[in-house]
Amino acid sequence: EEPVVDAEIMVTTEFVGAIMKLCQERRGVYQGMEYMELIKLYDYMYWGDYNSQIQSLAEKAIKESWNFENKNDNAILKNYLLNTFYQLQREHKIIETDEYCLFNTGLFTDRYIPIYAYGELNQRYLTDDSVQKWYFKGFKDEYELTSLDVDADFPERADYFQDTTLLVFDWHCKVHPNYNHILDDLNTYNRLPNCIKESERPLEVLKGYIDTAIQKVTANYKLAIPHYYQEKIQLMIPLCFTKDDKPDIALVLEKRRGNHYQAKTCLTMEMAYMDARLIAKPESDWLCADYIIEEETEE
Repeated sequence: EEPVVDAEIMVTTEFVGAIMKLCQERRGVYQGMEYMELIKLYDYMYWGDYNSQIQSLAEKAIKESWNFENKNDNAILKNYLLNTFYQLQREHKIIETDEYCLFNTGLFTDRYIPIYAYGELNQRYLTDDSVQKWYFKGFKDEYELTSLDVDADFPERADYFQDTTLLVFDWHCKVHPNYNHILDDLNTYNRLPNCIKESERPLEVLKGYIDTAIQKVTANYKLAIPHYYQEKIQLMIPLCFTKDDKPDIALVLEKRRGNHYQAKTCLTMEMAYMDARLIAKPESDWLCADYIIEEETEE
């Protein structure tokens, strides 16, 4: 018998095509691929009219608002799918064979059947490895995939948390705000309303609003909404600066060892919703996409 080598080859993304071609020429058997660097969804798969494909997903999934009040661009869904794809790469939950790729979008049809993104091998890739390896063929449910003779254990959806206690505010824990960061960091400061920026004593004014927000969430823990950012689960509570109690920004709480929270930054309402939607659709009166006006901001 000829000797057989079980090999693992580590290369950067731009050399994957050349390495696969070389292995095939040497009678290598492709067993799978793991990404050491995260690939953007658009670079992974050829989508054609991406906006139309995203709209088809919005129509296939359980109905919810994927736009902010002043837009009609499915910005929330695009952000959700892009970051879900990153998380699936971290968890190695993307299936690839010689013929197709498959991943779980984490969304469901109105009959609560999981929806998957399905792609087939891009034939152009065989002669030009500068193009995307996969060609998007549609968002499919399990029945539709089996009709295409997809023979695989359907992949699980992204898992953003293991410790479920992080999803709920613990009123036993003290909150320690970082006023220096909130007021001195330019990005965070720009998110504050004018009543803080134009105040002659911004620290004292901000402290009053934050103290009130902490009192409210202590009285009703359900005000705190979990969100996912930089591979961590954090909580957000609303900061309201007007008489109508409409939230202007969200204060981020991160639970630390020693049973306390640190609050060192604030998010605009659109940023808060984007991050929260990665975990689940927020079921809250204060964080609702239909009432958020998207602004040009940096996170």
